[in-house]
Amino acid sequence: MLDLELQLKNPVWHSLGSTHQKFVTEYNGVKFYNSEVCAFGAFTDESKTAIAVNEYINTSSSFFFVSENQIPIIDDTKVVLDKKIEGCQMVLNTLPEVSITENIVLLDASYMDEVYDLVCLVMPGYYKKRTFEMGRYYGIFKEGKLVSMAGQRMQTNLFIEVSAVVTHPNYTRKGFAMQLIAHNAQGILKENKTPILHTNKGNFAISLYEKLGFRLTRDMNWWLYHKKEDDIG
Repeated sequence: MLDLELQLKNPVWHSLGSTHQKFVTEYNGVKFYNSEVCAFGAFTDESKTAIAVNEYINTSSSFFFVSENQIPIIDDTKVVLDKKIEGCQMVLNTLPEVSITENIVLLDASYMDEVYDLVCLVMPGYYKKRTFEMGRYYGIFKEGKLVSMAGQRMQTNLFIEVSAVVTHPNYTRKGFAMQLIAHNAQGILKENKTPILHTNKGNFAISLYEKLGFRLTRDMNWWLYHKKEDDIG
């Protein structure tokens, strides 16, 4: 069994090789999530990525490769690099005491559309409805509406990633995100797994994550590609 440190160096790859194996689509030794669930891919050998991408791009018009320091090779007659997001990985060290004053609800599948709408309002473009299937989601409701949430995404037998931490613009600065992350992390720790998260460098939320005991560990870059227009349709 691989240790935690090795898994965290390539989290998408190891998630698809264990807990999320049911979502894997593999081409030429490169692993991708089912594009209806999450458009992420990962690799160990960059020389194999061009052939794999040319297959996967037929199922998803855009996708991310996630890597610590390897640079994927692509066929630029088929796909185009939109941008490289310089990200970072954070791992929970010790969870401090956090006062949970809100009623936090475990969201079942009946909330899938509401989750999707809230994430797309705050962070449009990256979340799919079936991303909900990747892990547990928790929410806070006000006046019968979901106004803040935190979910789970990549995971193995050793770690679970906290993700989709969003709050409706009308309900920010109320401590909802801190409570949701803490609640989520508590549940992960009870499973004897390590909570992690990913964000972009310079994100103002990093200070919040650090208050909750997360520490920066490594770069984790996100290469966003889309299908070349000449090949669409």
